[in-house]
Amino acid sequence: MIEQLLSNPILQFSVLVVTTIAVLVALGRNPTIRFIVSVCFFALLTATLLSHDIAPYSPDFGDDVLSRRITTGLLKAVWWIGGAIVLVSAVRLFLIFENKPREGRLAQDLVIGIIYLGAGLALIANVFSLPVGTLIATSGAFAIVLGLALQSTLNDVFSGIALNLGRPYSVGDWIVLEGGFQGRVVETNWRSTHLLDGTNDLVVLPNSTLAKARLINLTRPDNTHGVAITVRFLPTRSPATIEETMRTVLLSSFAILKTPAPTALVVGVDSQAVEIELAFRVSGFSAAGAARSEIYDLVYRHAKANGLRLAGPREAVVLQSEAPPENQSVKHPGTPWRLLESIPLFATLTEDEKDAIASSMTRRTYQKGSVIASKGSKLTSLMIMRTGVAALQRVEGGRPVELARLSPGDLFGERGVLVDAAEAGDTTALTFVVIYEITKEDLAAVMRDRPALAEELGVLLSRRMEEEKHLSNAHAIEHGTHPDTMATRIRRLFEIQRESELP
Repeated sequence: MIEQLLSNPILQFSVLVVTTIAVLVALGRNPTIRFIVSVCFFALLTATLLSHDIAPYSPDFGDDVLSRRITTGLLKAVWWIGGAIVLVSAVRLFLIFENKPREGRLAQDLVIGIIYLGAGLALIANVFSLPVGTLIATSGAFAIVLGLALQSTLNDVFSGIALNLGRPYSVGDWIVLEGGFQGRVVETNWRSTHLLDGTNDLVVLPNSTLAKARLINLTRPDNTHGVAITVRFLPTRSPATIEETMRTVLLSSFAILKTPAPTALVVGVDSQAVEIELAFRVSGFSAAGAARSEIYDLVYRHAKANGLRLAGPREAVVLQSEAPPENQSVKHPGTPWRLLESIPLFATLTEDEKDAIASSMTRRTYQKGSVIASKGSKLTSLMIMRTGVAALQRVEGGRPVELARLSPGDLFGERGVLVDAAEAGDTTALTFVVIYEITKEDLAAVMRDRPALAEELGVLLSRRMEEEKHLSNAHAIEHGTHPDTMATRIRRLFEIQRESELP
């Protein structure tokens, strides 16, 4: 009885299946081990079937016993499925495209599909003893009908294959389609491509649409992105002078790449305007918006500092007599007063207070390459940029680190004036620079009457120190950088009361 049980193919098959499952559960996480286990299972199953005179690769026509035919068919079906699993494991383990995961995955899926299709046809022929040729011929008409019904889906699938092979884009790329739609690719599959648009909404596009559309990949051939801006000025100065001012704008920008070098070119001149095109590159498409905003702000500031006036759009015709006059005060035509008027920090001061500061301001000029303030020095005046560009730099780890770029309207020297701290780096003139300075004593006289000015200066200094720490990964100075703490230090240093404490 025991011998008969042990020689039963169903019992042997059951023991083999249980043993294989136990080994896979214990050690089957590694794909190499799974491949070895599947090969061993298939080899032992083949030996078991052949030892009982069961040929899994040929149909069985001579057995009339129903139970034996069912048992034999079951074992053959498992044998063909096991063989397909062995081939699939080998494909997943050995069919790998180096540095081309998408092509490798596509090739794997296609080969695995062919393997399972072949195993299914072999199973039909050798287990169910059906004529495969007749079945294929019969299913041809059905395939045509099914193909017509699924024409759109199949079009998307084959377009997905073409896009995966051609790789016009990949996950993470920014693309622009016809009509101006743009988005970042977050997922690609056989049927569709998923994009995130500018408002962070998910857009699903069929692959057939993308395969036919003309698209621009903003992330290729590298991650940098080019931006071009056109600005128009009234022809009150020569085009060369305006062009040179716009080069200064690009030089003063901290958000654009310095390599390749940005360009400013005259692209049009007529009686109404001089057109200048500013072209530059940024580190990525997502940084283009912030860089464009910074450039527009710098264009306005440098134009105002150099007496340039922006022109209206090309479509608008403005008569020379109707052109708006320059926005300057009739009562206070002096440059120091106008400079204070253009800086938001001093916007809350009264005209008398601005008069008092403007009358005490001193004009300084620096040639290109001059060191305006060296690292470690303590400035005793608040410096206001009138024209030109300056850079704040220091050396860390043997290499220069740029902390900020100063343009018309920017302030520096607030460390020494406000908290008696040393400069974080060398401030160097990158162009010819004109600076107006306000002494500590003159500023203190105004802050005692305007305590809110100390609060705003504290916020300015705190923000600048936070930016420097972010860029250099080190503490800018030893003092705390919280705005309230900084304002408290300023009030204590200048003996300023809060507005609520004033009589």
